[in-house]
Amino acid sequence: MTSAPTKPAVSPTDRIRGIQRRTLAVLSAAQIVGGVGVAVGLALSSVVVDQLSGSTVISGFAGTATVLGAALLALPTAKASGRSGRRAGLAVAYLAALAGCALSVLAISLANWPLLLAGLVLVGGGSAGSLAARYSATDLSPKGHAGRHLSLVVWASTFGSVAGPNLARPADQIGREFGLAPTAGPFAFAALAFAAALVIVIGGLRPDPFKLARELTGTPATTSGGKRTIRTAWDTLRTIPTARRALVMIAVSHTAMVSVMSMTPVKLHHDGSNLDVIGLVISLHIAGMYMLSPVVGWLADKAGKVPVLLLGMAVLLAAAVLAGTAGHRVWQVTTALVLLGLGWSCGLVAGSALVTESVPLDRRPAVQGLSDLLMNVCGATGTIVAGAIVGGVGFGMLGLVVGVMVTVAGLWLAAAWRLRGA
Repeated sequence: MTSAPTKPAVSPTDRIRGIQRRTLAVLSAAQIVGGVGVAVGLALSSVVVDQLSGSTVISGFAGTATVLGAALLALPTAKASGRSGRRAGLAVAYLAALAGCALSVLAISLANWPLLLAGLVLVGGGSAGSLAARYSATDLSPKGHAGRHLSLVVWASTFGSVAGPNLARPADQIGREFGLAPTAGPFAFAALAFAAALVIVIGGLRPDPFKLARELTGTPATTSGGKRTIRTAWDTLRTIPTARRALVMIAVSHTAMVSVMSMTPVKLHHDGSNLDVIGLVISLHIAGMYMLSPVVGWLADKAGKVPVLLLGMAVLLAAAVLAGTAGHRVWQVTTALVLLGLGWSCGLVAGSALVTESVPLDRRPAVQGLSDLLMNVCGATGTIVAGAIVGGVGFGMLGLVVGVMVTVAGLWLAAAWRLRGA
């Protein structure tokens, strides 16, 4: 009588690899679903605020509200991650977005635009969750793979970002059939999307990657409050120049991208382009942001994070020059927007991977949360300043200002890398 063959024991390394593959799959799924929620919720937000308030000026606060919400929720998300793991942090972000969508539906039914802006602030939690998910992908990454793993989760955002706006009109029609007020349907649909992302994260992110990473390294859990989280992040940045430089590059990349991208539809409209052309240009820009992110992540791991950051500054400079000198040439504006997205991808992926690799595990959530906070604040500020520049001087001057900004940042990084290493 022969005994049944026994399965070979799974090594600890293979077990971690398997858990990491599952983690990446779960985070990518949450990114796709949550990305749909973000895109659907934002597709009509400015239009709805304009309709309720009767003011084009006030309608511009719709985008500002969501960016502000993403910034405000970055630290609570980081605090929850540091205390209880990535699952808890992402749950905070998606719960806030879910509540914001519900509040937005109520505000539309009451025709109350201030309440709608308050809801949009909470909807910004969807963006906060999307940004936090990329860091969650790196907790169990083997050495030298942070860029690739992070970029896969960023790449997954493509599907939601592209599909979301196209679902706004059907969602509105379905919402009306269920008795919702006109334009409330997209926010109700976004609420369902965020609820699905919440379920995916809570049910699928097991074991929690950050908790497991703490166990493997013997790192204690963080028990500090919100103010302590900020203090920890600043203290870390003061003592780790590499992390400080990475955060600056992320902020510069995002500011450059948002500043030019936000004013491009206005420029094209003033030049006589129709909505189809404007939509195509923005779609190609989004493709530039996300489609090549796995290639950027692979390059960051192979060639180094700082070289890819410098490449990103160079690409952003080229985008700024092309945009600022485009005149009425739509093809040149389109090329500039594609390069703008690619430069942003280099800055976000390589910068985020560099933050992860340069900061000790116990301080990562705090620094990562501060990174997302600064990124969103700079983006909101860039949008406001860009509007003032274009309104007062013109789109060409915006290209010049952005070009000077990325050039100075690139030279500063190159000098620091050459003198001190990074």
